[in-house]
Amino acid sequence: MSRRRLAVAALVPTVLALAACAGQPGGTDSTATSATGTAPAAGTEMTIGLTYTPDIQFAPFYVAAEKGYYEDAGLDVSLRHHGASEGLFTAVSGGQEDVVVAGGDEMLQARSQDVPLLDVATLYQDYPVALIVPADSPIRTAADLKGHKVGIPGPFGETYFGLVALLHGAGLSESDVTVEHIGFTQQAALTAGHVDAVMGFVNNDAVRFAQAGQEVRTIPVTEGDVPLVGIGLGVLDATADERPEDVAAVVEATLRGVRDVVADPQEAVNLSAEYVPDLNRKEQQDEALATLEATVPLYGEGDQIGAQDAATWEAMVKLMGDNGLLASAVDPTDAWTAKFLPGATN
Repeated sequence: MSRRRLAVAALVPTVLALAACAGQPGGTDSTATSATGTAPAAGTEMTIGLTYTPDIQFAPFYVAAEKGYYEDAGLDVSLRHHGASEGLFTAVSGGQEDVVVAGGDEMLQARSQDVPLLDVATLYQDYPVALIVPADSPIRTAADLKGHKVGIPGPFGETYFGLVALLHGAGLSESDVTVEHIGFTQQAALTAGHVDAVMGFVNNDAVRFAQAGQEVRTIPVTEGDVPLVGIGLGVLDATADERPEDVAAVVEATLRGVRDVVADPQEAVNLSAEYVPDLNRKEQQDEALATLEATVPLYGEGDQIGAQDAATWEAMVKLMGDNGLLASAVDPTDAWTAKFLPGATN
């Protein structure tokens, strides 16, 4: 029997996923799912915010829920998807969520805006955003972008930060290119030739291009060794201070889910069908498996899974500060911690 219990039955379309990890105007609609069944076991209640839509990219959380890892850790976990017009950090800052899934760069920016978020585990060891160009494009490196049109969803989130980092690494700035805000229409915009390149997720947008039969190339943000911290788990400082055992339990159970996804992506797809609409259809399953297979390398291997890197955080603070992406100065050591990772001694 599924361990899932719908707390709010208002599903939203599965079109944005992690690519929509960006601040939006306020809203209240959401979807929450308990990981402990119709009669939850006695455990500490924790709500994890998974951004805007149920999607296979959240498979580690679905797997951890279905396999009872949160329950094993003494938790009664609800997986909450945000409303379509809700800000990324609105719920966690307002106490509706205890943990939020977001980019380390997004959490850093929020911290500079007086939302005291602390990154407690990095899920994507490799930054998931890249520049995507047609296979026959003359754009071979980031430096070749000068004078070209680049499409991004908007001036927010990881696709925007990734563009800034890519240009910075090539010695360029936004004034050297024409930046078009195209919403989440990367595939259509590039296919129709409205832009010369788009910023997209290697485990989402690039996969969709491939499945549509359109030949593209990707130029990674890290081409110029530019540091950005990818998707991770964030909590408020107060949550880390007042509920350290609960935070550590969420981290450990979630990382168990990550390892299971890495070991068996097909099983993860099967288990995620309890959470993602239409995932019982063969076509959707094939697409989901392709997405997970592209996601697995981002997690890293062995001890890399969940790990934090002090040097990357320090360099990212400087990069974002130098490019005007932080509202105020942030001490890098205040923005992240490794103390909640399994086996941590500090």
